[in-house]
Amino acid sequence: MRVLVTRPEPDAQASIDRLAALGIEAVATSLLTRAALDFHLPALSGFAALAVTSTNALRALDDKGVLADLQHLPVYAVGDRTAHEARELGFAEVFSAGGTFERLTTMLALARIEGPVLYPAGRHLSGDLAQALVPHGIMVVTATVYDMVAESDFPDDTLVALESGGFDAVMVYSRRTAEIFCTLVGQKLSAAKKRDLALFCLSENVAQPLLGNHFTRVHLADRPDEEAMMSLALAFAREQSGS
Repeated sequence: MRVLVTRPEPDAQASIDRLAALGIEAVATSLLTRAALDFHLPALSGFAALAVTSTNALRALDDKGVLADLQHLPVYAVGDRTAHEARELGFAEVFSAGGTFERLTTMLALARIEGPVLYPAGRHLSGDLAQALVPHGIMVVTATVYDMVAESDFPDDTLVALESGGFDAVMVYSRRTAEIFCTLVGQKLSAAKKRDLALFCLSENVAQPLLGNHFTRVHLADRPDEEAMMSLALAFAREQSGS
């Protein structure tokens, strides 16, 4: 089985390595690239916690050289991967919400945080954390620290491979990636290939643009995390091989 991974680097390579350990060949065509922004954080002394919905936010803070000023704060991470990245970068008190924005909102609402929360985020937000926590009396200060820039074209050789059966499946990790895939690829694949090509999606929200563009073999991970995506790929590979 051969899989196309569409997530940005360096996460794409990490997924390829994990797939290789499962005996699955994979290559990457990233549809988003992280771009650095010239950002300025507010005074950090008054914050009580850090909320993070992407490893890219942590990487942007690391690139800026401000992590040391934040590492005394507890980190509330959207999922296990982001929590792991926070620990790797030196944060001692890290909590994982289990993979969804809604769970992160609930975890923060129940945490009884005494003070404002700093939310370093990307330019394209999947949810408004500050607005979601207003009913709970928690003030969130959102700082835009990075941007994920969409690719404007798709490699011709990869498109030909998709149409000709060179890939059995495509892995899609975000709704925005799904939307870009539909824009760059969806209009160029035949109707038959849209029915035949398998797409592994992190969640139902990620899958919606693909279903709306007439991709029919859409598989959802049991949980919105990398472990579940690997399990999905392995189960599909075994099904394909008949074992």
